[in-house]
Amino acid sequence: MSKHLFGLIVTSQGAAANNRGENEGNITTLQKILWNGEVHTTVSAEAIRWAMRYYWQKELGADKVNRLWDEKANDHKFQDQKWLAWTDPEGKVKGDHVVYIDDDVLGFMLAEAGKAEGNEEEGGKKKKVKGTCDKRRGPMEVTRALSLTPFAGDITFNAKSGQKGRTSLYGTEVHATRYQYGFGLTPESLEVKDHALDVVDAVVNLSEVAGNQARFLYDFSPDSVIFRWTDDFAPRMLYGFEADGSGLSMAKVLDRVRAGDIKPGELVVGGSIAQTAQGQELKALGASVYPGVKSAADEVKARLKKHLGS
Repeated sequence: MSKHLFGLIVTSQGAAANNRGENEGNITTLQKILWNGEVHTTVSAEAIRWAMRYYWQKELGADKVNRLWDEKANDHKFQDQKWLAWTDPEGKVKGDHVVYIDDDVLGFMLAEAGKAEGNEEEGGKKKKVKGTCDKRRGPMEVTRALSLTPFAGDITFNAKSGQKGRTSLYGTEVHATRYQYGFGLTPESLEVKDHALDVVDAVVNLSEVAGNQARFLYDFSPDSVIFRWTDDFAPRMLYGFEADGSGLSMAKVLDRVRAGDIKPGELVVGGSIAQTAQGQELKALGASVYPGVKSAADEVKARLKKHLGS
């Protein structure tokens, strides 16, 4: 039976902004959604995936990633834009081509138009020229990051000197908050199963997250993390963190454990939440609870290695 790895991550408190990003007039905005009747800020799953790929590029080496970020050119470049390792019609790895970690974990799609436009005449019959599409669905799924607290509408106003005698005025939305997001991964769906270990490392060591156009320094590494290593197909704990009067809460996750929907032995918890009464209750129920997120990651990787035989 396949095993599934789910994760729920919450960042430390920070001031989120989006310099040089989307704007309304002269106000640089944060992305927002309505959540439980209130406006919250959000960070896209694409931005989180981008940051993971960039982490692998820096940590594992440029030869391990297909889609490279070139700082000097301020643009992406591909090492294998035809994805030759995945072009076998039966879906098997073809030849000795490299299986890059970002292609394996995050997937890809290459869509090409037909060689000619419209229809061609062939033997008196019309033949429609079709395009091609090489694709791989990414085994790793990531949710949008959501702020733990509603957005109050804070804006900072700034001035920038331009040509002589001219000054540009602009504003930036700022949100002091934590963000939480989740992910899911089935290691058996990976071509290189040990890439699951690199996923855990990326989650624990993620730094700034904002894509390649608009970066702000906001530490996206976990303040606290909950991993679930399970036979269950459903994560059952996404967006399980909350901000309460005393700080961070995981009451929703604890309720699912008490109800029997989540087996406590499947959970590995790490970070500041471990020191709370909720963390200690989870430990008493049978969960593995650690004061640090890296210790929790080591425990999860040990379970992965045992399962994968690596």
